[in-house]
Amino acid sequence: MNIIKKLTASALVVLGLSTSGALAAGAYDTHIEDFDFSFEGPFGSYDVNQLQRGLQIYTEICSACHGLKFVPIRTLGDEGGPGLPEDQVIQYAKNFEVFDPELDDFREAVPTDHFPESALENAPDLSLMTKKRAGFHGPYGLGINQFLKGMGGPEYMASLLTGYTGEEKEQAGVVFYENTAFPGGWIAMAPPLYGDDVEFADGHDTDLHNLAADVSAFLMWTAEPKMMARKQAGFAGVIFLTLLAVLLYLTNKRIWAPIKRKDEA
Repeated sequence: MNIIKKLTASALVVLGLSTSGALAAGAYDTHIEDFDFSFEGPFGSYDVNQLQRGLQIYTEICSACHGLKFVPIRTLGDEGGPGLPEDQVIQYAKNFEVFDPELDDFREAVPTDHFPESALENAPDLSLMTKKRAGFHGPYGLGINQFLKGMGGPEYMASLLTGYTGEEKEQAGVVFYENTAFPGGWIAMAPPLYGDDVEFADGHDTDLHNLAADVSAFLMWTAEPKMMARKQAGFAGVIFLTLLAVLLYLTNKRIWAPIKRKDEA
């Protein structure tokens, strides 16, 4: 009985700590907007035009501070991604310089190189940012919504970019900006987008909301470049398992049919 009591008490303590941790993590009154991304859901897919616009936004604005060190430049031409032609990928790589240990110097990047790392020490790399962050779908909001739409990382990123209120404060010589999506409500990064920051060749709307959605979709692709292939493999797996279940059921009926007829007789 003493052992049972001790185990029960330990379980209650662990439950209390986990609950308090979850409440602490969600204590901030943040606002995450539900953006309608084309890649959400089991049958969703990336919008190539949106990925190309997001790449342009990253290149012209975000790359000045943030890197994508886990993303090979050559993948910009892969199917399911931005889908740039080979000559455009080669030309795009020339926008960056990378350090070559063999030359012990910097050189012009080629498609087989990765995107450069962040230019500033306090600027996080964006390669996996949308997977590391969670929006309104989780991780504490577990359920069918998270199963269908994921963790909400793209929603978080887009909401962060549109969540600046214009209020500022200074602490210890650092300027902080009020942001309704950032935990704690204040972020050291100045607003990177204001709307009409870039000009698209297709004439697509460049208001703040659309820019935030476009670059967030691109960042989701950098974190999950094989998402579409995984969905297709999963769909094929479900079909295969369904057919296998039907065949096993029919086989089972055929094997046991003679015995059942004997029992009935």
